[in-house]
Amino acid sequence: MAEKRRHKEQLYELFTQIAGAMANPHRLELLDLLVQAPRTVEELAQEAHMSIANTSQHLQRLKRAKLVLDEREGLYIRYRLADPAVARLWLQLRAVAEQQLAEVERALDAYRQRRHEFEGISSDELLLRLRSGEVILLDVRPTEEYEAGHLPEAVSIPVDELERRLNELPPDKTIVAYCRGPYCVYADDALALLLERGWQVARLEEGVAEWQEAGYSLAV
Repeated sequence: MAEKRRHKEQLYELFTQIAGAMANPHRLELLDLLVQAPRTVEELAQEAHMSIANTSQHLQRLKRAKLVLDEREGLYIRYRLADPAVARLWLQLRAVAEQQLAEVERALDAYRQRRHEFEGISSDELLLRLRSGEVILLDVRPTEEYEAGHLPEAVSIPVDELERRLNELPPDKTIVAYCRGPYCVYADDALALLLERGWQVARLEEGVAEWQEAGYSLAV
């Protein structure tokens, strides 16, 4: 009996390797970024506003837990998620937090202060309106994320390029924007600009991870 108990405790100890690796806000942000596309340490450090040294340490912890993989590309090391299950785990963690912690909604309101100004659109409605030609789907993430995988029929205009590329968007169509998911402000910033310039707009809350989790395919 004592030996069985020891083996059972060993199992739980192994599970804590995953939980412990994720129990840090910086490492969660790194995972969230890697859901979008593989990245080098330097790119992740810039996106997460951390030093390269700290970013590397966090990535090593994630690597020891087998949540990410790395490969050398010349002078750089590029990281990616070890398996699609890691993205699903991140989505499930978020879902539990959203359900159990009222503070999540309040924090999201503080972060995305304009999120209630825009019409929302579901994935099913988006597909119907794309087929009818009523809307243009706009991916406002960085180009490398779009190239790694995007929603079908999406047009890529990164949010920091949008103002000078407005002439690429038809003025008589509703523009539906999406970015990295519900915890990303890129789409809000893009829609605020478009609304100010006279476009009809809507926001798709889902990003590529949520889209895939719902059973839809990505385009590359």
